[in-house]
Amino acid sequence: MPRTSVPDSVSGPLSWGYKRSVFLVSNEPLDPFAGDPEDPAAELAQLDSAEDLDLLEPLSLREREEILAELGDLDVFRTLLEPRGFRGLVVDCEGCAEPHYFDWDLLAGNLRHLLDEGRTRVHEPAYAPDPACYVSWDYARGFADGAYEASTASEADTR
Repeated sequence: MPRTSVPDSVSGPLSWGYKRSVFLVSNEPLDPFAGDPEDPAAELAQLDSAEDLDLLEPLSLREREEILAELGDLDVFRTLLEPRGFRGLVVDCEGCAEPHYFDWDLLAGNLRHLLDEGRTRVHEPAYAPDPACYVSWDYARGFADGAYEASTASEADTR
């Protein structure tokens, strides 16, 4: 399997001297009904007509690069925020106008699915999430930027 990573030429807080890779992110949660002939969701696949699937355009190279960058960013966010007790990210859903709380693994799995399949999965809100355990993507990015700034300032002070 080819190793896909963000080029070393990327600069800023999310490129702290290491290559990011989709292989650094753990696998998505397993489907508890996988292989079950009585899978209650099996009928959902029939709702996607072959015609609809044929109309689905593959992701462009730019879109694929953006998803890979998001996976890399997500790995950095998790590395910085999970030890502080954050379970994942909250995303405002345009489709249902509700906030969706994603644990780290689930969000990474959804991004990998988008990368592999070219479309997102049907989503379901988490059951009774504690909003205090989730941060927005913007907050996570700001936290990573702040950690990077503090790191570079600390390095400059030690010189």
